[in-house]
Amino acid sequence: MSLAAIKEKAATLKAGFVESGAEPVDCPVLLPADTLLDLYGEDIRTRAFLTHDPVRGEVILRPDFTVPVVQKHMAEGAEPARYTYAGEIFRRQEEHPERPSEYHQVGYEVFDRADPAGADAEVFARFSEALAPYGLRAVVGDIGILIAAVEGLETSEARKAALMRHIWRPRRFRALLDRYAGRAPVPSSRTALLASPDPLSLAGPMIGLRGTAEIAARVDALRADAQDPVLPGDQVDLLEALVKVSETCGNALEQLRDIAVDMPAIAGAVDRMAARCEALAARGIDVTSLMFDANFGRTSMEYYDGFVFGFSARGRPDWPLVASGGRYDALTRQLGQGREIPAVGGVIRPGLLVDLEEAA
Repeated sequence: MSLAAIKEKAATLKAGFVESGAEPVDCPVLLPADTLLDLYGEDIRTRAFLTHDPVRGEVILRPDFTVPVVQKHMAEGAEPARYTYAGEIFRRQEEHPERPSEYHQVGYEVFDRADPAGADAEVFARFSEALAPYGLRAVVGDIGILIAAVEGLETSEARKAALMRHIWRPRRFRALLDRYAGRAPVPSSRTALLASPDPLSLAGPMIGLRGTAEIAARVDALRADAQDPVLPGDQVDLLEALVKVSETCGNALEQLRDIAVDMPAIAGAVDRMAARCEALAARGIDVTSLMFDANFGRTSMEYYDGFVFGFSARGRPDWPLVASGGRYDALTRQLGQGREIPAVGGVIRPGLLVDLEEAA
């Protein structure tokens, strides 16, 4: 596989999106680190390459295009808008050292507040058409349904916020849910800490960036959490049933509607999924065979908060997704400086398409 072949494939894909009405955009390779650190916290350091510029301060090698494209649109874009781009991104691969840390992406993004379901269907259909020759397996999901379920739980706002932070970390989410439901014991270290009338008196020398006031505030938060009532078991059971839904879209929709009878907080999100299925069918997508997985996107799509999708290569479980995307309305609120707009998009890895062509 040559770099020239990858660039040629990227240019072909980008040209197809331009023909569909997208405006081509470029983004700098070096981005200010503060924006991404604000969005993702210090975790971003384990996934991206950061360095120091003597003039600009801490900067990051572009880990994706979505954030700078959203920033560009929120600062100067008209509505509605469609964008496409192509270029290198850089990501650390400590968990998968066999994968390249520098690779190409081609993307397509839609900013449109008039018809979110239609925009979801548009992006998915564009990708399906571009990827049709490669025999990929498509799957869709909807993180918005899980978010709505968490928002509807009968528990404190602090506990809801903790679960929200870990929706994209399923193991941590599960551990919190078990503890809030009384199904897992409170760690003995925490029990001892909260039993002490003056926990800070047990501390040794202060090490790190946290000061005494911050530590005391954290202890107070833990004490308040310990007083919260146990999360009702029936709500936990419904959440477990929700995340286990993995069916074709039509069957999944029936299951989710059944769950919504006892969990009305998700009813609106399920209705939005139904509207999306109708919009997909109107664009020629066979939703009777399209797979829906309620857990899809929870480990790799951190800023997506609604519809998510992916295309994987059959017989290559060792590969990352060939293409992926989804809805990221919340990201536009975070970067919009008081403005927001519904947005959805996705990316394709042209290098993997070249590999598939060479292996055929």
